[in-house]
Amino acid sequence: MRANPIRLGVLIALVVVALQALLVPLFAGPAGNLAPRDLPLAVAGPPPAVAALTGRLESGHPGAFAVTVVADGAAADAAIRDRDVYGALVLGPAGPELRVASGASPTVATLLTQAAAGLGDGTPVPVRDVVPADADDPRGTGFASSFLPLAMTAMLAGVLIFLQVRRRSARLLALGTFAVLAGLAGAAVQQYWLGVLPGDYLPAAGVVGLFSLAVAATVTGLGAVADRAGVALGAVTVFLVGNALSAVGSAAELLPQPWGEIGQWLPIGAGGTLLRSAAFFGGNGGAAAAWLLTGYAVVGLLLVAGGRRGLAARSEPVPAAPEPEHALAR
Repeated sequence: MRANPIRLGVLIALVVVALQALLVPLFAGPAGNLAPRDLPLAVAGPPPAVAALTGRLESGHPGAFAVTVVADGAAADAAIRDRDVYGALVLGPAGPELRVASGASPTVATLLTQAAAGLGDGTPVPVRDVVPADADDPRGTGFASSFLPLAMTAMLAGVLIFLQVRRRSARLLALGTFAVLAGLAGAAVQQYWLGVLPGDYLPAAGVVGLFSLAVAATVTGLGAVADRAGVALGAVTVFLVGNALSAVGSAAELLPQPWGEIGQWLPIGAGGTLLRSAAFFGGNGGAAAAWLLTGYAVVGLLLVAGGRRGLAARSEPVPAAPEPEHALAR
């Protein structure tokens, strides 16, 4: 029985408007409320001075920083390079010095610089960038913008492989081929063409390939076990929600919680963290993200291997059998 076209049109309009009402705050809410929330920060210096500085930070920026006290400037630099903290305040005879890592997040480096400006008691606080951003992408916008097409194409690959490739073995081969080629091509474009990705090429290609496999395999795997509803669930969760909460262009600690933390449990957030670790920090701080992406990829491939082949058959109305000719003649 066909649906009434007027009712169907109104229903489509209502569903799309409801989706719009949910997506606008999902994207604009976190982006419009960026502020440090328990942002890891190291402080080094004489104990009395450290205690006084910590008190000033807490009173001036309540709840903004999670302060870790380290022995000296060398320990502060080591904590930054290990991605244990985003920056450090080192107290010396001449006053405080701020050390940042714009490679971890140019946005955070700017916020730390602004927060430290009032700590010099009238004199400028010197800033040293321990792990700088790429010279061709000082604000990090190229790095952040490159993740949207990576995620979009990986999701598209997952959808198309589910819809067009029917055999399980062929789907697995297609996903593996896509991951390898996407990693090699994606890293090459970012590093050699756009110049927004420093570091060694092969580790970056491995990260992009793992991220691409995690997204595509998840979408294809959900489709293999839940058909079109699974594909829709994968696209919404992995791409729409994951992109909004990824904090690729800022930092998870700047988003309202728990959304920042949730974003790091989704492939785009984990992929951004792992690629920064590989490109700027020699892999430091990326272990959790690597395991998470591996988990998405493995579970997705297992769902593909154990799921249905092809789409579920649509139920079509059975046409009525024609009456015999002798019955019509009566």
